[in-house]
Amino acid sequence: MMADPSVAYWLGGELTPAQADAAFDRTRVAVDADGFGMWAAERTSDGTLLGSIGIRRVIPGHPLAGEMELGWRLMRGAWGFGYATEGAAAALAWGLHRFDAEIMVAFTAKTNVRSEAVMRRIGMERAPRRDFDHPALPGGHALRRHIVHEKRPARAV
Repeated sequence: MMADPSVAYWLGGELTPAQADAAFDRTRVAVDADGFGMWAAERTSDGTLLGSIGIRRVIPGHPLAGEMELGWRLMRGAWGFGYATEGAAAALAWGLHRFDAEIMVAFTAKTNVRSEAVMRRIGMERAPRRDFDHPALPGGHALRRHIVHEKRPARAV
């Protein structure tokens, strides 16, 4: 998936097999430490791996460090079928209940209209005051500016 230019473009670029393995190892360490993270997303009809969807803590050094992030990445062949929306909605509901979080965030490159559409469809609200330049991308990079959406749990009155 991370060797597919159409997927990797939105995530900062293609990864070598060694870089992809290192990223997977970092994810496993985070899941072991936190007890949650990005889950494998499979098509229920045939078990085909589509990508990953889940919740993780934003890493130190990031503008939203420590917050609970809802995220997804799917193989190109899985785009446009509603899998991201279905999985993100389920992960968001699980996270808001599981953590009794004050807020869940999702962010993407300003130009990633598909991911932003998922955020809107699952009821997240745009939070322009929280937009940021991604620290892992150099100045002038086409994807550096990121937009933020957030969701607060419904509270009983």
